[in-house]
Amino acid sequence: MYIPRLYFASPRRLPQPSVLSGRVVVLDIAFAASIGDVSFEHTTLPFINGLGDRLALWIDHHDHEMHAEYKKDPRFCLATKQEHGACPEMINAAMVKSIGKTDTIVTHVDFDGLYAATKWILGGYEPYDGADKDAYWVDTRTGVPSAKGDWIDRALRARFQDLDLKHAIIAWLIAPETSHKERMMIDDAAKQFDIRYQGTQELSKQFNVEENIAFISVDHISIRYDKTELLLEGQKLAAISVVEDSGSITVAAPFNSGWDFVKLFGLEGGMPTRVNIPASRWDEVRSLLCNKIK
Repeated sequence: MYIPRLYFASPRRLPQPSVLSGRVVVLDIAFAASIGDVSFEHTTLPFINGLGDRLALWIDHHDHEMHAEYKKDPRFCLATKQEHGACPEMINAAMVKSIGKTDTIVTHVDFDGLYAATKWILGGYEPYDGADKDAYWVDTRTGVPSAKGDWIDRALRARFQDLDLKHAIIAWLIAPETSHKERMMIDDAAKQFDIRYQGTQELSKQFNVEENIAFISVDHISIRYDKTELLLEGQKLAAISVVEDSGSITVAAPFNSGWDFVKLFGLEGGMPTRVNIPASRWDEVRSLLCNKIK
């Protein structure tokens, strides 16, 4: 089976177009929002222009005000988070066939991105029945993924920066019967998540709830934890969960809650119900949230 070269990226950290071979497909990479030195103009646009005609297709489902500029560009298939909760469901066999051979896949570093890349490699077909739904459940945190999906989700959350693990997951999804070494790597990582989960449960007792907002600062705390799980624990206590860590605050609410933090905080794009904002804006953010809740 032909497998294009894989690059794992994020909206804030894109590879130089010059290092990408041939025709490129970009999966589950949002247009960058303006945070610090990062913005669409300084990060996303140079990447698009650098690829030029080599960009075969860009598929994404994160809200951004610049989507409107690319509606008529056949190189882009863009949606909002409400339209498509996950990226793999936007990929199908007819689409992959129409694009033809691609040399490089640039995909997001998370579960959704890995499943999207796998589906593209497999010609637009799921690696197993229910894989698209697993990606939806994991990316929206609105349901329970299958045993396979949960296993891979836990592994990724334990070792999110491990590029070898990401390659192993895609290899196993493509050929589970022969990927014995990859299975062991995923197993080891999934078991490590249990340690993070215990730390998360311990930290969750420290949430401060006020005005239907659950807030916790984990700056300078040595306990290993999982941010997504901690945010979900906060949402059990209040409508909105906020975690401060390393000079940044993450604000989150349930996927189907109707909150649009991108609009509320004047951001350019991202996931409406989960955003990252510099911690220096906390007083402003808290005021906006409290006024909106009232």
